[in-house]
Amino acid sequence: MTERRTARRYDLSLPIIIRNPAERQDDSQEGKTRDISTRGLYFVIEQDLEAGSELDITLTLPAEITHGSEVYVRALGKVVRVERRMEDGTARLGVAAVIERYDIIRGQTTSA
Repeated sequence: MTERRTARRYDLSLPIIIRNPAERQDDSQEGKTRDISTRGLYFVIEQDLEAGSELDITLTLPAEITHGSEVYVRALGKVVRVERRMEDGTARLGVAAVIERYDIIRGQTTSA
């Protein structure tokens, strides 16, 4: 099988918030990324999503990674694949999504 990815992937477990852009902001799910790139990501959540679903994604890059303040990445994307998986004895969904657009929002600098 030939590798189709063109962007480098990074194995990062980061907190992520997923929303459907057509629904209210209150309807969100929390999960964790497994890997990310500039073009896509793979994350794990508990609730169902379907291939083709549009996503409003917010993930947090902690100060330890950015060497300063937290950085938030807000992205719009689309689900390309959903897999059922067991993680820590709990049924979860692994979701692969393509990123169509993203913005980087810098947090406040932490003081020592």
